[in-house]
Amino acid sequence: MRTINHFIGGRSVTGGDRIVPVYDPSVGQIQAEVALGRADLLARAVDDARAAQPAWAALNPQRRARVMFRLKELIERDMDELAHLLSREHGKVVADSRGDIQRGLDVVEFACGIPHLLKGEYSEGAGPGIDVYSMRQPLGVVAGITPFNFPAMIPLWMLAPAIACGNAFILKPSERDPSVPVRLAELAIEAGLPAGILNVVHGDKEMVDAILDHPEIKAVSFVGSSDIANYVYGRGAAAGKRVQCMGGAKNHGIVLPDADLDQAVADIIGAAYGSAGERCMALPVVTPVGESTAALLREKLVSEIARLRVGTATNPDAHYGPVVSAEHKARVEAYIAMAAAEGAEIVVDGRGFELQGHEEGYYLAPTLIDHVTADMRSYQDEIFGPVLQILRAETLEEAIGYPSRHQYGNGVAIFTRNGDYAQRFASQVEVGMVGINVPIPVPVAYHSFGGWKRSGFGDLDQYGMDGIRFYTRGKKITKRWPSGGAVVDQSFVIPTMR
Repeated sequence: MRTINHFIGGRSVTGGDRIVPVYDPSVGQIQAEVALGRADLLARAVDDARAAQPAWAALNPQRRARVMFRLKELIERDMDELAHLLSREHGKVVADSRGDIQRGLDVVEFACGIPHLLKGEYSEGAGPGIDVYSMRQPLGVVAGITPFNFPAMIPLWMLAPAIACGNAFILKPSERDPSVPVRLAELAIEAGLPAGILNVVHGDKEMVDAILDHPEIKAVSFVGSSDIANYVYGRGAAAGKRVQCMGGAKNHGIVLPDADLDQAVADIIGAAYGSAGERCMALPVVTPVGESTAALLREKLVSEIARLRVGTATNPDAHYGPVVSAEHKARVEAYIAMAAAEGAEIVVDGRGFELQGHEEGYYLAPTLIDHVTADMRSYQDEIFGPVLQILRAETLEEAIGYPSRHQYGNGVAIFTRNGDYAQRFASQVEVGMVGINVPIPVPVAYHSFGGWKRSGFGDLDQYGMDGIRFYTRGKKITKRWPSGGAVVDQSFVIPTMR
């Protein structure tokens, strides 16, 4: 049985008396095991990180950037290996795993520009003989807690800017698919990163609490469910840490009567069912405006759903693979049953699907549910599976209201040819990320990712310039050099520059 170890101080480290299995969702069988660490193992990682961080921070930004460039090259070199490893533990098809890695790699590329990103500001002559300037400095030891659904992308979103800024980073990935994060740490060492700057520790809530309570960890970034995000934010902030937490989502796709319906349907199908719906930026709710739009949209969706192929993660012809675990499959099926009990219409039912030859795998066929209403719990909650709900609206204003009033505010999309409607929608909808004829509006690496309401806790978003700000703190310097002239009288009032 393959054992997935921790990675501390630049080497593989055993530790932890609680062993949990790592499954292959495509076949429903255990393929490896991972030991969950406790606070003592975290303390070891923090000690190594603290010892290594000052010298790394003292290295000039250009030299740190060279390590980022080399890491980018190594990830590209091993893309195929990483994608297959990711697919075997997560269940998403290999092509989707490559996309997972590439979106993380985009942030590594962004971090290669750290010499420019860390430049401060300078004002000459702010007062009589006085100049003022600013700089950004690393925090020290920081940590990231990442979910199962993007085991490459989200760790890279966090670790690349954190390390490039001069911090040491401790990563606690999901115990469901921990191999790729460990492999990324190994590649970082190969790229020239000093031992101790990037450490990977495996664990569950006990490890999360140890990270939140450790006094030498100055900042924590988290992505996961909203309830846990709220917990991490509260406990981390109470401990005096800087914290950013990305939570759950219930993203809507608004379809106006003038939309290019064929293109919209193609976009919605991919966004709703890609990666078996296990994306915080999936599109699980579609809101057609007007009954004629709803009828035509439903007809086209049913036709396209019939063409979808569910298969193993390694099947190049499959549109998507299994969900991550047997427990998660049961949870999604329970939400489908809940929707039916609440009075919604199950138009296409994905329950009971078995893939021939892989009957023990965690497969769900695509599900389409119509006549959903905003008071249904199946609509209010995040299902996180291959389930698409139709929530009808009569007007654009009504359609804007649904995502604006929802507890989550991660992403939203509108499909229209009308620029005025699109502009009104983008301005008025109370959601953090908006797509106009773009179904999954994840910003590029040089912008920032973050939702509103229960989708995001904290003032700074992931990656982009917000990521640089999160992993650094600003210092402002006001200076004056003595000229050898007459001594200026000491003032007992607040100084001004006049």
